[in-house]
Amino acid sequence: MTRFRSLRRNRSFLGGVLKLVGGTTIAQAISVLSAPILSRLYTPDAFGTLSIFASLVGVFSVIACLRFDLAIVLPKEENEAASLFNVSLLAATFVAVLSALGLMMWGNQLIQLLEAPDLIPFLWMIPVTLFIQGFHLANISWNTRKKRFGRLSISRILASLTTSLLPIVLALTGKASSTSLVLSWIAGTIVFSGVLASQVWKDSWRLFLEYFKVKLLTHSVVRYRKFPLIDFWGSFINNLSWQLPPLIISPLFTPSAVGYYSLANRVLLLPMTLIGNAVSQVFFQRASETHARQSNLEESVEIVFRQLVALGLFPAILLTILGRELFITVFGITWAEAGVYAQILGPWLFFLFISSPISNLFVVLERQELALVMHLIILATRAISLWIGGVQKDIILALTLWTVSGVIVYGILAIWNTRLAGLSYKKIVDIFIRNGVYAIPTGLILVLIKASSNGVAWIVLSGSALAAIVYYFFLWQREKDFYRLMFSRMMPVLNSNPSLSQADEPDE
Repeated sequence: MTRFRSLRRNRSFLGGVLKLVGGTTIAQAISVLSAPILSRLYTPDAFGTLSIFASLVGVFSVIACLRFDLAIVLPKEENEAASLFNVSLLAATFVAVLSALGLMMWGNQLIQLLEAPDLIPFLWMIPVTLFIQGFHLANISWNTRKKRFGRLSISRILASLTTSLLPIVLALTGKASSTSLVLSWIAGTIVFSGVLASQVWKDSWRLFLEYFKVKLLTHSVVRYRKFPLIDFWGSFINNLSWQLPPLIISPLFTPSAVGYYSLANRVLLLPMTLIGNAVSQVFFQRASETHARQSNLEESVEIVFRQLVALGLFPAILLTILGRELFITVFGITWAEAGVYAQILGPWLFFLFISSPISNLFVVLERQELALVMHLIILATRAISLWIGGVQKDIILALTLWTVSGVIVYGILAIWNTRLAGLSYKKIVDIFIRNGVYAIPTGLILVLIKASSNGVAWIVLSGSALAAIVYYFFLWQREKDFYRLMFSRMMPVLNSNPSLSQADEPDE
């Protein structure tokens, strides 16, 4: 009962997670349902071009606001937060202009370095997309501060519809090319940002204009200087390490290999996108609020970490054991290689999933220098892994080294953050052991399916579904109090009128 009461004290946290997970679930369902169609309409080379373009934008998108957007959630006073919002937009404009100048001078050299001539028509779109991304980040942080999680869900759904349906329509009209994929991706970004921004500005434009003053802007820049001076570099390095594979795989291997990796990575990150990002966003807001009150973070971190380990274990095991078979069944025989990549990267997925949401503690506690050290280590290990694989002309070796280094680094990162919040080593070890023991029956079922299915589609799919039912049944039995509370919080969300105005009601 004590544990249940502690969960009830976190009901607003769960409510926020559920709003984001609900919208993200629908958005991801759209992406998942469209993926088998798109994989049969577009070639791996076309997906490779999209992946390289998205990586070029992605390298700089997270720091498009010079990280001032992340600080919007932290101030107690509304005027300071509004000033930070304005600073974020000014920073996004500066970064976009700077990137445009850089591409004017070195765009051709960049294309030659990446060996990606198909990207030439899209170079001018990079600065525009960067500004949109910066605008988007500022709006996300403002909504997170206001606990307007319903807005984020609706925006994600509309963006997913755009990026999933538009390329199908274009392909059916005879335009199944990399251009269609890139334009659809940009259109989805515009929809996500536009829907979110229209609601934010409708509610708060007077506030933003009122506090658009040089004195306030200067104060905000000075007060939160750690974000552009320290967190900026940590985030840039971390994001560079994320976007590194397409940019390195392209010149070292083939465009098709980039396409295979991009699909494998997309499937691997589904659990992260579906649950991890929602938990991360709400946890960041809750942890910031708790820390501002000078309260103890241990309870919230323990609940989050325990559930992340439990929820993330099954997808990682499933893809590691049956990745190739599942990719052939769902996406077609052309994408068998992508399934092999997913099998290799499965263990890395698990440790990424459990460490990323709670890594926001570095920001909450204003320990960005620690985050910078970890990001440098991650970048170095990833670059070395891909370089060794490239020298040997063996992408399987590159991805294997990527996974091994990722398991070590993200495992250390998870433990480091939980320890920062005050969890004991005994609690951390106990969480891993308990969940590992409960996962054994599931793993045995999946191994049996692999040995006996001979690649037969219905056996692979039904067997995977059975394994999922067994795993999550045992998880439900262990965590009844937690999930009953979750579902009790979910019902008002599901039963409410899905309009923008009602979906935006903040949590209590």
